Amino acid sequence: RFSGQQHTRKLKSTSARDRALQYKPGEQIHGFTVREKYPCRDPFFKMLNRSLSTFMNAFTASDYTMYPFSTQNGKDFQNLLSVYLDAVFFPCLRELDFWQEGWRLENENPTDPSSPLVFKGVVFNEMKGAFSDNESVYAQHLQNKLHPDHTYSVVSGGEPLAIPDLTWDQLRQFHATHYHPSNARFFTYGDLPLEQHLKQIEEEALSRFDRINPNTEVPSQPHWSSPREDHVTCSPDALAPDPAKQNTLCVSYLLGDLLSSLMISGPNSPFYKALIEPKIGTDFSSVVGYDGSTKDASFSVGLQGMAETDTERVKEIISQTFDHIIENGFEEERIEALLHKIEIQMKHQSTNFGLSLASYIASSWNHDGDPVELLQINESVAEFRNALKENPRFLQEKVKHYFKENTHRLTLSMSTDEAYLEKQAKAEEEKLQKKIQALSDSDKKEIYEKGLELLSAQSETQDVSCLPALKVSDIEPTMPVTPVQIGAAGSVPVQYCEQPTNGLVYFRAMCSLNSLPQDLKLYVPLFCSVITKMGCGALDYRQQAQQMELRTGGMSVSTQVISDFDHLDMYEQGVLLSSSCLERNLPHMFQLWSDIFNSPRFDEERLRVLVMMSAQELANGISYSGHSYAMTRAGRHLTPAADLTETFGGMEQVKFMKRIAEMTDLSQVIRTLSRIKKHLLNPDSMRCAVNATPQKMSDTAAQLESFLKEVAENKKERRPTRPNIIERPLDTVNPTGPSRKLISEPSFHPCPMKTFFQLPFPVNFVSESIRTVPFSHEDYASLCVLARMMSAKFLHGEIREKGGAYGGGARMGGGLFSFYSYRDPNSVETLSAFRKGVDWAKSGQFTQQDIDEAKLSVFSAVDSPVAPADKGMGRFLNGLTDEMKQNHRERLFAVTHKNLVEAAERYLAVGQRTRGVAILGPENEALKKDPSWIVK
Repeated sequence: RFSGQQHTRKLKSTSARDRALQYKPGEQIHGFTVREKYPCRDPFFKMLNRSLSTFMNAFTASDYTMYPFSTQNGKDFQNLLSVYLDAVFFPCLRELDFWQEGWRLENENPTDPSSPLVFKGVVFNEMKGAFSDNESVYAQHLQNKLHPDHTYSVVSGGEPLAIPDLTWDQLRQFHATHYHPSNARFFTYGDLPLEQHLKQIEEEALSRFDRINPNTEVPSQPHWSSPREDHVTCSPDALAPDPAKQNTLCVSYLLGDLLSSLMISGPNSPFYKALIEPKIGTDFSSVVGYDGSTKDASFSVGLQGMAETDTERVKEIISQTFDHIIENGFEEERIEALLHKIEIQMKHQSTNFGLSLASYIASSWNHDGDPVELLQINESVAEFRNALKENPRFLQEKVKHYFKENTHRLTLSMSTDEAYLEKQAKAEEEKLQKKIQALSDSDKKEIYEKGLELLSAQSETQDVSCLPALKVSDIEPTMPVTPVQIGAAGSVPVQYCEQPTNGLVYFRAMCSLNSLPQDLKLYVPLFCSVITKMGCGALDYRQQAQQMELRTGGMSVSTQVISDFDHLDMYEQGVLLSSSCLERNLPHMFQLWSDIFNSPRFDEERLRVLVMMSAQELANGISYSGHSYAMTRAGRHLTPAADLTETFGGMEQVKFMKRIAEMTDLSQVIRTLSRIKKHLLNPDSMRCAVNATPQKMSDTAAQLESFLKEVAENKKERRPTRPNIIERPLDTVNPTGPSRKLISEPSFHPCPMKTFFQLPFPVNFVSESIRTVPFSHEDYASLCVLARMMSAKFLHGEIREKGGAYGGGARMGGGLFSFYSYRDPNSVETLSAFRKGVDWAKSGQFTQQDIDEAKLSVFSAVDSPVAPADKGMGRFLNGLTDEMKQNHRERLFAVTHKNLVEAAERYLAVGQRTRGVAILGPENEALKKDPSWIVK
């Protein structure tokens, strides 16, 4: 497993674990060779710095693993394909690799044989982290209990306490039978000639095997003759919107299909009306909806954040809602809205379209479905329309068959247990002691020696010269130019960017926050999340949602904090409106925006529902994005922009939303939101951008103009609340024309802060941030290269390989150089690993090859593909022109060994610059006793 993206889909074949456990040590393993074409550890991580890949990862589903990569360079594609084929079919799988990545018993301090023995291992810690999230715990139990007879009854990623039962021999045996071409499927997408790929796959992998019968098909789950109920427990969440309501309940059915969206998606769906609006819980449970990732698909519906006393009521409502659907069916307009959504999804070009297709067909294809048939979406839509035409009760009959009459139904409830974490820790301790008791003195001595052996292997500089690599000279010296026109609609500046958008129009508007009083800032993210969901003009929120689905590809508002490219204490603050639509729906889309500007609705009952959902979503997100929260908090006191970023999207916002969710009376919040609306939705402090086809551009400009006329009454010159406003021209060719208005805080004083958030997780998220230089500074490029080089060449080894965290590294952005770790068993030790990384960089113990690899890695991000919808956006939002980007590019090419050592000394060495630190994690006595830490 690789990278921080943990998919909650689960390993291959039925009862694979059982089969691995049947293997006897010493048995001949068939088809397993160590070809060692690329005999170095972690070839995927190493290739991140030796290629211009735009995506590289490995996903674990419930019954397959998938290894996707992408690149825009033909030579690079061949290199990556070669490494992926070698890693998947011919891995070394050395015992040391198993100890490091899987699990091992080792002295807490590997160099001290008297220190206690503990469990270590990357995947062991990763799965502990995955199970610290209540949503994951629930989803996992649900799948295990709904499909109890086959592979889905176990945790394929590894139940943390089952991981120490796996042996190295079992792993090798499992690989030999499952990771075989007879059990593999290949998918390629793009414009490179297919014949070359097929030839390479044949020569480098397939030709070296004989066909076997892998016997990995998953049988169907036998259907139950009567429904079942079950109950599980989880850890209490201190950030839950209502601590007294932390129960979850779902009813799940084996089978289900297109009906899912109609039944649960959006405020017009029957289950939203029946379960969400009465405010019985905070939101749908995270597992709600259709799940096609298993052999037999399933559908679940239910709530999270509910009281235990409401259990029977929720079951009753679910049953009645199915009756209601069977009797009344779905409105025609809702069905049309859903089909319109499919049409937009097919026309919208994303940069990872190939990956989306691969993921879309993977599960069905893995169970021998026809992938080509799946991709013929238009035919399926036509068939569906036809079935509805021939039988108007078509959907109702399906609901009756799949849900009302379905006896394979599981009702699973989950409640909190105050002692949950304690019990988990106790179970792990018992498992550990049992393992230790079985050890003789010579076993313990061997463990100590193996620990030293692993440590010395981890400390060796690896020879990666066997891996293929692009050269810096393979990178394009110049970047393609994106032409834009700057015009105006009335007095509002507009950027027009002509692009092949496939019949869609993309609209953005940036609205300044400069006139907003300081005390309203905390409310802006809430305003953004609800303003398009409360109803507007003549439409209530349900009609508004329906119109948006029917006429647009979505309408959203988000906060924007943009650091200036010249000064660390200058930034732009605003909210960004974004939407898209098919060309034929332009007038409808602008009409919806115009109603939101002129007459948004603010209803307290509706707001309460949205607040609960938002607070629940924020609380749930921390265990996935803890490293982001740690970095945001660490940077908070270093620049004015970082301070505002924490207000809008950091732990401060999570806590604020929890407070709002606890309020009994939201009338003050509603008054605040309508005050914010007057400041933000104001054409006087707004600029727009449109991406459309050349043929449609003049029509779009005319429609935009009439929209701006309609909202002109909102126009009001408002004074900025901060005195220092700096103007930057939008069009460098015309410096006296329209401008971006930035806030300058020349008197801002950065200050060092160390903050610890105690949270109910068994793992830490650690970050340290350092105030450095803005984008246009000559050292910025050196710091970008340094961050990539330190991540790959030093921090990965210290934090993941030695420390056992799931991930860690450094990144540069917004004038801050940030270190981070993800799902980390250590806290303060990781901070000293960051320090060691700086010493390593200052010592200059790195080669020209290391520098070139870091440059490749930086350029793969700089040159990542941009979808037609997003072309010109960097310029529109940040004011970064093609010329400025080209200058940055040339600086990156020019970075030398001397520049990197100097940058490390000048900015990262202790005492040079102001730094902030943040840790999110379990109880930590040492930090609580240390007066230099603020404990939250």
